[in-house]
This record gives sequence, C-alpha cells and structure tokens, in this order.
Amino acid sequence: MTTLRLIVDQIVAPVPGALGRYTRDLARAIVRAAPQGCDVEGVVSSSLPSDYERVLADVPGLADLYKTSLARRELAAAWQLGLTTSPGGGMIHGTSLFAPLRKHDRRSGDQVVVTVHDVLAWSHPEALSAASVTWQKGMLKRARKHADAVVVPTHALADRLSLVADFGDRVRVIGTAPRSGLVVGADADERAARLHLPAQYLVVPGTLEPRRGLVDVLAALGRTGVPEIPLVVLGPESWGDQHLVTVAEEHGVAATRVQHFDELDAADLAVVLSRATAFVAPNHDDASGTALIEAFSLGTPVVHSDCPAHLEIAAGAGLSVAVGVGGADGFADRLAAAVTRVVEDRELASRLAIAGSDRARAFSWQEAGERVWQLHADL
Repeated sequence: MTTLRLIVDQIVAPVPGALGRYTRDLARAIVRAAPQGCDVEGVVSSSLPSDYERVLADVPGLADLYKTSLARRELAAAWQLGLTTSPGGGMIHGTSLFAPLRKHDRRSGDQVVVTVHDVLAWSHPEALSAASVTWQKGMLKRARKHADAVVVPTHALADRLSLVADFGDRVRVIGTAPRSGLVVGADADERAARLHLPAQYLVVPGTLEPRRGLVDVLAALGRTGVPEIPLVVLGPESWGDQHLVTVAEEHGVAATRVQHFDELDAADLAVVLSRATAFVAPNHDDASGTALIEAFSLGTPVVHSDCPAHLEIAAGAGLSVAVGVGGADGFADRLAAAVTRVVEDRELASRLAIAGSDRARAFSWQEAGERVWQLHADL
C-alpha cells in the first residue's frame, strides 16, 4: 500500500480561513482520487481530541491520522529550523509552506511537496505580522533547498514566485475550485430574508486595505451618473482606524447603501452571490482568483481588475477593468463605467452570466486531487 501523507493541520487552526477551506476541499478530493493500492494519511499537530474528530469528520476516508508530539506553534518553529523528524518519511504533501522541509533521499521514496498561495511577505509585508513575514521567508528558503515540487494555484502566481525564488522546473500549477457546499438550496428565499438582502446589489470581497480595491469601488459608486445600487461587502467592517461606513460616506455613498458580512457559511454565501446584480473583484494584485470561480459557478456577472490572476481565471468571461499605475483615480472612473454598463445593460449582464457559468466548468476539486496524485507519481 502506497501512502500519501497530507498535512491537514490548517483545518484545526485557530482561524482556518480560506486556507482551511482549501485544505479541507483538496484533502477530500485527494482521498476520492486515490489510485488503487494507495491511501491517504492526515498529519496534524498535537491538538485536542475534538480537533482530531473534526479532521476525520471533515475528511472522510483518511486511512489514519498522524499526530505530532508538538502543538502547532511549536511545530511551526521547529519545522522552520528543521529540528524535528515528524512525521517521518514517505510522500508528504503540504497544503501550504507548513511542512517538514529537510534533507531527504527521493530515490528511497521520500518526497516533500509544498504549496504557495501568495507572495505577500515580499510584495506587501505590511499586510502581515512581522513574525509571519519572517516565518514565510524562512520556509520558502527551506523549500527552495529541500522541496521536490512547489504547487501554486495560477500561472500568474508562478510568474510572481519566480521573481522571489528560483525553483526551476519544480513549480506545478494546480488550480482551485468553488468551496464545498456553495449551492443554492430550497431555503434560498428564507436565507435572503434573514440576511436582509435588497432586490439589487453589488458584491465586493475584501477590506479597506488599498491594494484590495474596495476603496476604489466606493469611489466609483460615488461618481455622478452611477446607479445608486446597494453594496454588499464580504469582509470586515474596518481596517486599522478606517471604518467602512465612514469611508463610504466620504466618497458620497450613503451608509444605508452599504452592508457587510464578516463570514458566511457556504449556503448563505451561495444565496448572496447568486442574487447579486454583479460581483466586483477589484484587487490591484496578488489575487488568488478563487472568488471569481465561485461567482462564475453561480451564474453571477463578474467585473474584475486586470491583475494577472484575474485575467487568467476569467479568460474573457468577465468584464475586465484596467487598474493602471498605482491604482490612481482613473481606476475608480473605469470601475464606475463598468458597473454602470452591467447594471443598466441587462443583455450584457446575461452574456456575462452565461460566459461565467461556462468558464466555471474548467475548475474542479476532483481534477485538482487527480493532479496531486500525478505530481507525486511523476516525482
């Protein structure tokens, strides 16, 4: 029996977040795609029994669960320094840089693959804590020395990663897909009423951090002649000392037009996305693209920035808006024009919805799971 040892610790992290969802959905796909004679063992840091139960419930079909002797924080520090042998040899796949990167002999069957989701530690270190920046840079340095392959979700990120570290031909692109459970159910009307969704609205993910583009959207909606459509923000109400409602009003957008959700379960998110007039993805750079895939999968018209990841994911299925140098005021003007077109031209919106639905079929967790197995077989 050949065993793939998959690091699933993010599922039980204090804040699992997007990486936790990625780990869960990819793990399920890897288990489903396991070739005959192969199985999957989860690897998790020393945790509470309830955490182990959660992993086994979230990823049914795991052959076993390897529990390290160190808790997550201590294990992260140990792996950064290469001080622990946990979880031993064999085929190891990390869903992030959190992996035991050390000297090994691939000829004996030992191999380690890690995943890089962004290069924020280099491009926008101010977006992370100092400790996180140090850890990510240290782990990428170890990956350059010891990883047999590095997985990234887009070719755009592969290009950016090449500017940070030279991995040669070890980089593999394995895409993501919509989170599990992102389905509109029979109770959609009840959920929409509970969430107080208006009849028409735009959806924007992100924070007030400048690079995320939310401020540009608010500026666009405050322009003269732009439809006074409500805005639903998928993200926190504040960033630093800036507050969503205050920034909106500064740009001429009434507080009554703005609604936000910190975190939604998959069923609620499906309702919010599916009923939106349009989904706006205004990131200036470093976007994962998964949010676009989710909007596409629900037939929502998408307006997106021209950052490389968005262009790659959309492949013409969305309405692209050029950011421009530094995301100057011109970006807000161009967003205003794009939003106005989609809101007022229902034929255009319908074409975008159809194109997005077609594009979404290019992404599946099943394919991602199969490609992970193929990668390890190639190694």
